Amino acid sequence: MSGTDLVILGATGSVGRSALEVLDAQSAPQPLHALTAHRDVAALAELCRRYRPRVAVVADATAIDALRDALSGTGIAVTGGTDALAEVAADARVASVLSAIVGAAGLLPTLSAVRAGKRVLVANKEPLVMAGELFLAEALASGAEIVPVDSEHNAIYQCLPAGYVCGRTPEGVEKLVLTASGGPFRTWSTEAMRTATPEQAVAHPNWQMGAKISVDSASMMNKGLEVIEAHWLFAMPHEAIEVVVHPQSVVHSLVAYRDGSLLAQLGAPDMKIPLAHALGHPERMPSGARMLDLVAAGDLTFEPADETRFPCLGLARAAIAQGATAPTVLNAANEVAVEAFLAGRLAFGQISEVIASVLDRAAGGTLPAATELDAVLRMDDWARDNARAAVSGSKGTTCQA
Repeated sequence: MSGTDLVILGATGSVGRSALEVLDAQSAPQPLHALTAHRDVAALAELCRRYRPRVAVVADATAIDALRDALSGTGIAVTGGTDALAEVAADARVASVLSAIVGAAGLLPTLSAVRAGKRVLVANKEPLVMAGELFLAEALASGAEIVPVDSEHNAIYQCLPAGYVCGRTPEGVEKLVLTASGGPFRTWSTEAMRTATPEQAVAHPNWQMGAKISVDSASMMNKGLEVIEAHWLFAMPHEAIEVVVHPQSVVHSLVAYRDGSLLAQLGAPDMKIPLAHALGHPERMPSGARMLDLVAAGDLTFEPADETRFPCLGLARAAIAQGATAPTVLNAANEVAVEAFLAGRLAFGQISEVIASVLDRAAGGTLPAATELDAVLRMDDWARDNARAAVSGSKGTTCQA
């Protein structure tokens, strides 16, 4: 890794914008090689004019001309398409890549950065959920450094011994404890949740997040995906990864050691804190976030996670227990179901039913291993087709290896 620059994949999203705010707080911020977005030309152009990266990339190639017009006269190179995302992530001038693209779209450019041996700051869960075994194997082969940014996994990373390398089982650790806020429906009954509206589902009590992630938090699929992510990042069996509900979102996760010690990372619920840790690691840098006031925070409470009211958490555990490409199937089916819910074509209570039906169909066939990219992408497509069929009420297809 010979470069010095930073690439932000998904710069217009909430995590990407928070990362740019962290850079604003530095006296000598890391230079930017590229900022990328899916197709929000106006937002990407605005950020590029302010932060002056070398390259602006729009994943939707049909928006290239609009972005080129918006950045005319700036000297910023404009490119687009999925291949362009992978190219900027692997560029020789780049040292670090922040992967903050929501959904499966983040897999290929993130994997490109890993294969190029970059320092990869992983803020999106999907690459590890879809292809965790492949992802970590490629990192080992290339020498890429993986630094988790997701607040829970970053908290665990901070509580592990100095020099810990992701993908290896940490010494002396008994279990990992992921905390969950419980989302907006923590106290709702199953019956009330079933007919919850998109507006209610995205109204998270503690965090400001995009719509898809907010819905995942409301269903607790977000925590299920995090269990799978933690399984790969920290090489721990899913049975040793506990989920507890912590409504205050002050303790971001904990590590239990076999000597009885329980180490926790605390902080305000602000993504700028884990971003600053990841961007500066192993040094500490200002985040621009407020310091947690323990007295003002008051009581910190913890509750068991209820997999009866929140079946998505159990479905995620079942997928990682099944292994192979079952987590790929889970993730794809969830993305389709959440999209349908946000569009008003599916009830909130049906999200888990769609996912369960696709997982059941996959279990009735032959699941390929998640060690080859082609197999992962093929199962992602298969699961999406079958989830769309489940949403529409039509019959899906049999899973074939």
